[in-house]
Amino acid sequence: MKKKLLLFVNLLIVFSAIAQNSVRYTTVRLNLREDANASSNVIAVLPRGTVVNVAKECDCAWILVSYEGKEGYVSSKYLSYTQPAQTKHSIVKHQQRTKYYINSAGERVQSPTHYQSVPAGATALCWDGTYSFSQSRRGTCSHHGGVKIWL
Repeated sequence: MKKKLLLFVNLLIVFSAIAQNSVRYTTVRLNLREDANASSNVIAVLPRGTVVNVAKECDCAWILVSYEGKEGYVSSKYLSYTQPAQTKHSIVKHQQRTKYYINSAGERVQSPTHYQSVPAGATALCWDGTYSFSQSRRGTCSHHGGVKIWL
């Protein structure tokens, strides 16, 4: 009976030691910081759903964790014991929202946009792969590497 009790106590000690180094998941994109405060230097940025090892469990605002060989502090309110579910944004390819600007002539013109093929109304292909809908040659594809091909 004493041997069983001793074995039980030893197992309890081992499991409590293992529990001290637990795993958590980030619930948002999270900064890993040098010290336990929001103004401390950022060591790394952890993507949502990243697995981190918690050095010691506590009911603290900031928790010491390790990630890819780096140790630092993260805000404990953004950690979870369960892996966060994939959001629609992470499953579905980002849907493109068409943006517009007012040109020098006062006309509303579609901003350069990525397309799989030449869209109707495009006037130029920019070097970054976007299509421009500019109504004049001045400034066409500016901030997009310039004009690659006039259409």
